[in-house]
Amino acid sequence: MMVQMRDNELLPVIVQHARSGEVLMLGYMNTEALVATRESGFVTFYSRSRQRLWRKGETSGNTLRVVEMRQDCDGDALLVLAEPAGPTCHTGRPSCFFRDLDETEVAGPVPPVAIVTRLADRIHDRRDVAPTESYTAKLLHGGVDRIGKKIGEEAAEVIIAAKNGNPAEVAYELADLIYHCLVLLENQGMSAEAVWAELARRYASS
Repeated sequence: MMVQMRDNELLPVIVQHARSGEVLMLGYMNTEALVATRESGFVTFYSRSRQRLWRKGETSGNTLRVVEMRQDCDGDALLVLAEPAGPTCHTGRPSCFFRDLDETEVAGPVPPVAIVTRLADRIHDRRDVAPTESYTAKLLHGGVDRIGKKIGEEAAEVIIAAKNGNPAEVAYELADLIYHCLVLLENQGMSAEAVWAELARRYASS
């Protein structure tokens, strides 16, 4: 079913980070906004408060570049997978969804696994930092040998933690291992999405 929009109808639009799956924001599109989004490649909403089209980031520069668009089963809601340039929320946070129903700020992205992409992006940002100022930069400047040595050490520590039967220790050591693997991916000029694609291939063939 193709999206069918009546005159002046507004469809709710959920925006997700295309790589991490993190839920970024909710907006609304009318026909003009949908056309503008598809033609420009950047998320454009219809602003109910301004009563006009509004390209996200038109003043802040924190745009949302469209990677993929999907409609729900009834064709009355849209999902946009986008690559954000900077924080999505006007508060400077990555996502607009950072409070619970008691107005308490909640730490961490939704879904929690999105932290992997946040970490990978942080590692990428450390590539040009002086080695004396960042452990990550020191690893990257050390090259494959230094990073590979750390991966070997961390893998051994995961096994020891598992032998000890301590769940907290296992989680801690696995986090170290995952971090160092992400550093290796950055060193190789690869993204974590290459690994996700391989896992998806294996899942499809299993």
